[in-house]
Amino acid sequence: MEPATYAVDPRPTGPPWRLWEEAGEDAAARQGVYAPVYSVSFGARNRIVIAPGDSRSMALIPEKCEGYCRGVDGRNGPNLACEGCGRAVATRMDDCGMWQTVWLEPDAVVRHPSGLPAGPPPDWDELERPEHRVPPVEPDGSWSRRWEAALGVALAHLVAATEDRPVILPAGPVTELLGHAVGRYLPAGPDARTVGLAGPGIRTPHPRPDVLLVPRHPLTGTPWRPPGDDGVLVPLDSGVWAYLAHQGETSPMPATGVLPDGVLRDDYPLPPRPWCPLTPHHRAFEYTLVGLPAIRTPRLRRYHDAHRS
Repeated sequence: MEPATYAVDPRPTGPPWRLWEEAGEDAAARQGVYAPVYSVSFGARNRIVIAPGDSRSMALIPEKCEGYCRGVDGRNGPNLACEGCGRAVATRMDDCGMWQTVWLEPDAVVRHPSGLPAGPPPDWDELERPEHRVPPVEPDGSWSRRWEAALGVALAHLVAATEDRPVILPAGPVTELLGHAVGRYLPAGPDARTVGLAGPGIRTPHPRPDVLLVPRHPLTGTPWRPPGDDGVLVPLDSGVWAYLAHQGETSPMPATGVLPDGVLRDDYPLPPRPWCPLTPHHRAFEYTLVGLPAIRTPRLRRYHDAHRS
């Protein structure tokens, strides 16, 4: 999470956990899980996640600070207590391989106004601001973690929307950045579905592709939809979408060959670039896919079983 931001997960998160075989398909579906997984969360819904640096007046509960490697993973429930009353109010997670987060217990915290003047809430026009665009490459030359997560989520929706059929991506940055991952998760061949990029500030392709890649609202997360359009949509992280739709003149991929005559460079050594193609975060892909009711269809269930890790 970026500082001073938060998100809410409507699905159950955290302990208690029950094995899929123990919970059963019907109980798992009521928890928002529609295909077999190792374990199903029966924890609270609507947990709020924030950046650890934004937490205040909380102390770790030593007996609940277990982890797999060099951090805590929240396996025993809330491990942060209110310094005032001692009640367990949140769970910090920062073990190896995890994003560092603090999850607030929805029944243990209350929202209070800060007293500071609030600015206007972000809306669709926010996506056209340069600062909203999330570059795909980190300063150290690795792929953006946010891009990896966003790609995993979008791929799950794309697999469900196309029912595991081939797709044709639009030429340009969408194919350059997402083509490798799409080729790994979806088959090649005939009867392909066309995919286009659409959203506020850009014209929807004509004729309309079978599937539109659209942004989620920067505040509510609701997918954008063209007026009067009831076709298939695949939602994409708004910052990632904004980069694909408004990236400017610079290609996101390293160029081959030599510079044209008369063009000089002053950025030696060259900026670092990823050494491998962009790969989606597999846990984000799987978590999203099993949470889509469409996964219960026979065709997609076979896909899930074949790709299950």
